[in-house]
Amino acid sequence: MSVRLVITDAMWSRIEPLMPADPVRGRRWADHRRTLEAIAWKYRTNSPWRDLPDGLGPFQTAHKRLIRWAVDGTWDRIFTALLAAADADDDIDWTVSVDSTVVRAHQHAAGALKRGPVGRDEPADHALGRSRGGLSTKVHLASDGRARPLAFTLTAGQAGDAPAFETVMALIRVPRIGPGRPRTRPGTVLADRAYSSRAIRTYLQRRGIRAVIPQPSDQIGHRLRRGRLGGRPPGFDRDAYKQRNTVERCINRLKQWRGLAARTDKLAITYQAALHLAAILIWAR
Repeated sequence: MSVRLVITDAMWSRIEPLMPADPVRGRRWADHRRTLEAIAWKYRTNSPWRDLPDGLGPFQTAHKRLIRWAVDGTWDRIFTALLAAADADDDIDWTVSVDSTVVRAHQHAAGALKRGPVGRDEPADHALGRSRGGLSTKVHLASDGRARPLAFTLTAGQAGDAPAFETVMALIRVPRIGPGRPRTRPGTVLADRAYSSRAIRTYLQRRGIRAVIPQPSDQIGHRLRRGRLGGRPPGFDRDAYKQRNTVERCINRLKQWRGLAARTDKLAITYQAALHLAAILIWAR
């Protein structure tokens, strides 16, 4: 059976230098490119691991590699290196949009132990919770002005957007190629009404970041009822806010992979590793 591959030669030329080297002792790594194609196939189709086509190698290899590189931080390092290369080429639009999306969890995602020791990077609730739509996970992310992911984090599906805002912003960290500190501060942040709070506006103002966030009607009414004590309304650039759709487009690009649009992984670090791979391929294009 022929398998549609997604990693082109041009993409692989960017990714290959960032892959882990073969260990000094023990068995050499299986072909990295084939393993990445295998993981991408599984999450693009949302098929069971055991249904992996023979041409992509043993499913055990791809599954173990996905988890192992999630635990040791390999996926994050490759993603960060691609961001650094893009920044060196002045290819990152620092008008950043922040939003979240709810991902329905399949019944196969349930069942992981809720008690006992939990890994350093694995949340105790495995980023699973019950919202109106049932068992779900929420992905909070920031995208650049060209609809490409810069940072993301996971929470349970019922979690609010605003409490995760500072966590997402703290994850934006693009190292410099050469001297200089990593860039962590966008020029402008666009977000919808769910992020309109005094704490968020103060946080952005303290860091010297321009906020483009509309006020909800209840906040406007409360300020008007207080008269002069309500203070001035926060600045809002309607033209700049039209670019907020970039984060929606970024979410759509990630959710084109069916395994990301519906979670089947029991562990949050596994699902987040697949998000990293999808983001890596987006930046490698």
